[in-house]
Parts: sequence; structure tokens; C-alpha cells
Amino acid sequence: MTALESLLAGLIDYAGLYPPAALDMRTALRNYVSYGRSQHASALGHFIVDINRLTELREVAGDSTRHVRLSLLVSATTDWDSLAGLLHEGFTIDTIEIKTDHPSQIARIARCIPPDLTTYFEVPFDSHASEALEAISAAGARAKLRMGGIVANAFPATLTVADMLKALADRRIPFKATAGLHHPIRSHHPFTYAPDSPSGTMHGFLNLCCSAALLYFGGQVSHAILLLDEQDPGAWHITPDAIAWRNVRWSTDQLRSVREKFFTSFGSCSFAEPMDDLEALGWR
Repeated sequence: MTALESLLAGLIDYAGLYPPAALDMRTALRNYVSYGRSQHASALGHFIVDINRLTELREVAGDSTRHVRLSLLVSATTDWDSLAGLLHEGFTIDTIEIKTDHPSQIARIARCIPPDLTTYFEVPFDSHASEALEAISAAGARAKLRMGGIVANAFPATLTVADMLKALADRRIPFKATAGLHHPIRSHHPFTYAPDSPSGTMHGFLNLCCSAALLYFGGQVSHAILLLDEQDPGAWHITPDAIAWRNVRWSTDQLRSVREKFFTSFGSCSFAEPMDDLEALGWR
């Protein structure tokens, strides 16, 4: 496996049901199955779906339901007994993602979740972040970072992201990301697919992954900020056995370790855009 293959393995959780794509269940599920049979299949992770749409998913998927690897979106008010029952009803659920109203809910919720599920709690980029990280660490859970949205102020500043990655790395808390990461390199794009969509600078998933690697292996926040801000594709050098940004290099083994232990995946309503961008850059 090459360095880029190690970085991309199972990286993208498909969120086609959610904005800005907001596809219907049948189309999103058809896309997911198609991506799983494509030349880029190794980069495909979970199918993200809300717990309240599982009946609809079963109606559309039929007997194929059990072959769809699900990451389930739940809330702080979810009936946890019902969730446990779903694990025995033909759904392949190994991951759940939760947005709480306050970090004080995390410990209680974590105790209710079946132990064989990987659990991500969304961490806000605000004054509650430290409390949330402490609770997540104590619960042995994982963090979820929202990196964008459909308006400019949904995108956290690079300094804010770098500080969060440093806090996660120091605590060795694995995390996933979501929203605004359709493109490998930080760049300017429309926020939605509407003809009159506002646009702005969006974080790059390669910037994020390499920043995570830099801090995981003891790098400085100041360097992570520069990396997150990088918009020049020429600043990266990708070979079969390493990925380098300027004078910093990560081997295939290091990238595999970071993906397995730290930056696990990101949710995207598009699977094609990230792959198409990599091909346009000559990296796939």
C-alpha cells in the first residue's frame, strides 16, 4: 500500500443525504453502492444516516441492508434500549455520532451506549471545548469536528482548528471531521450547488490530515497553522512511500498509524468531488 493509499483508506464516510447534496434515500444509497464498486472503493467508509430514517433505508435497500456499513446519527434524547435492539435487526451499525446540548451530558450518554459501538461526540469550537474533551477522554470515546457548512461563518479559523488538533493529540483522542471538506487542498469554492451560492475559502482534507499527523508526532501549533493555511498544491510532494509538505515528511507507516489511531475519517456529502480533485492534481 502506498503512502497516499494509506492516507485515503476508508477516509470518506458518505453523507449524501445531507446538505448541500441533500439527496433522497434511493439516490444516496445507489451512489454508495456504486462508489463501493468503483476504482476508488478503498477510500469509501460508512454510509451516514439518521436513526429516524432507518425504516426508510430498509424499505429502499431491502435484503441488501445488512451489506451497508452504517454510521448512525443520534441525539442526546435517543432511546438507548431501542438503539441496542437495532443491532439485532439486520443493520450493520458499528459507529454512532452524537451532538449533545452540553458536555455535561457526555458521561451519562456514554454509559448507555452498547460497548461494541464506536462513539463520536461532536466537540464545539467554543468555550465548552475543553470540558467536552475531558468528558470524551474519560469515557473512552472519540471526538467529531465540524469543519464547515453552507455559510462562511460555519468554517472555523485555522488557528482554532490547530489548537483543537493539538488538544486532541495531547490527549490521544481519536477524531473524525465533517462538513466543508470536499477538496484536498484549502481553496475557494461555492458553499452549495445552487447557481447563486455564496462562496469562500474551505479547509482541505489533505491539509487537515497532514496537520493531524504533524501534531500527533509532536509538531508545533505554529507549523500546523501554516499547513492548514496552505493553498499551493506544489507545496506537497507525494511518492509511493511518503507524503511531504515543504520540509516535513510522513512515511507510509506514519500515515497508517495516524489514520488508525487519530484522524479516522471525515463525512462528506460528495464522494466524487474529493476523488476528482485528486485525479486533477495527478495524485490518483
